Amino acid sequence: MPTTITPIEPDNATGVVAELLTQVKESLGLVPNMTKVMASSPALLKSYLALAGATGSGSLGAGVRERLAIATAQLNGCEYCLSAHTFIGGNIAKVPPAELAAARNAESSDPHIAALLTLSNAIAADGGDVSEAVIAQARAAGVTDREMGEVVANLALNILTNYFNILANVDNDWPVVSL
Repeated sequence: MPTTITPIEPDNATGVVAELLTQVKESLGLVPNMTKVMASSPALLKSYLALAGATGSGSLGAGVRERLAIATAQLNGCEYCLSAHTFIGGNIAKVPPAELAAARNAESSDPHIAALLTLSNAIAADGGDVSEAVIAQARAAGVTDREMGEVVANLALNILTNYFNILANVDNDWPVVSL
């Protein structure tokens, strides 16, 4: 199925769209297809960049954020995000391959990270109505109030990109990781 929303190539962009795509290139070193397609709605691309910037400045490290993104992409069936975050997690955040694979099942050999992944998937699966047992497990693993809030912010970012990529059927420009 072809992309349902027409991408905007950086060379053809003007005005605010050109500025946003330049910002993407400066921060990532490239302009992924997802952001080219998001550029059809400057409000969407601005929202994505703002939320990505905010979560990136939080207390959760890049390796944890990539694992959260992988768990959410697997949960939502987004091959684009699963592929992108597996690549970024391994090549930029330097997460070991076994941990990237485990994240697909919201698992980690690190109990703290495992609790964050479990919490994130529980929030997504239950619309935020998480059981006391999941909260207690997170607390027992040392998850703080700050981290709980950041899990929600990362989940919002990841759901935004998952749903958008699925809706728009964005052409996957990452090494494909199949669902």
